[in-house]
Amino acid sequence: MCLAIPGKIISIKENIAIIDYGTTKREAGILESDYKVGDYVLVQNKIVVKKVPENEVQSCLDVIKKLR
Repeated sequence: MCLAIPGKIISIKENIAIIDYGTTKREAGILESDYKVGDYVLVQNKIVVKKVPENEVQSCLDVIKKLR
């Protein structure tokens, strides 16, 4: 089983986004054109797969902080 943690797109160059996870930043490919800087997304296998509403992101991050 795999856990996808939401991250925030902080930059996009061509079809590569830099995703900020708070403690680390990573690159991910974008296959669709509806993503923009500031969006929260889920990434699997280094590909952005889903946009996540900000209110859901905060709930998820609160749970993760409690687990640490």
